[in-house]
This record gives sequence, structure tokens and C-alpha cells, in this order.
Amino acid sequence: MYEDKTLVCKDCGAEFVFTAGEQEFYAEKGFQNEPQRCKACRDARKSANKAQRELFTTVCARCGKEAKVPFQPNSDRPVYCSDCFAEMKAEQK
Repeated sequence: MYEDKTLVCKDCGAEFVFTAGEQEFYAEKGFQNEPQRCKACRDARKSANKAQRELFTTVCARCGKEAKVPFQPNSDRPVYCSDCFAEMKAEQK
């Protein structure tokens, strides 16, 4: 029923293939418009719209190494680096 189509990206002008499987997926979801951007331009557009997460630097309460965390640490709770956090999580299982 569906056949691969070659489309042109409206951002970069490159040709890309709108596969039969993608067309079937679009039809199942009720999408009526074909994609206008290639995968690279879609991904770039998505990441440009995401807010950059602020990271805070602190010291791991377990090993003493520097740790970067996505929240403002405070003194009433320990903060762990990703390695120590993963180890502690594995120990709990």
C-alpha cells in the first residue's frame, strides 16, 4: 500500500526518504502532513528548543570526588557522584 518517497528538507535542502513504514506509522497516529525536515534537522530543532540544564558542582559524600548535579545541594542531605550513587543503588537490590 505504501511506497518509499523521497522528500526535500525545508531547512537544509537535502533529500531524505519517507519510508513506507514511517508512512504507515503516520497514518496510524492520524498525522495528515508529511515530514518537512530530515532527521538531522528535526533532531537539531528539538535540541535547540530544550532548556539547557544548569549543573551544580559539589563534593561526593562517599568518595570525596567532584560531582555535578542538576539541583542546588544543601547541607542537610548527602550528595553522591554518579558512580557512588549507582553502587549504592545496586547494593539495595
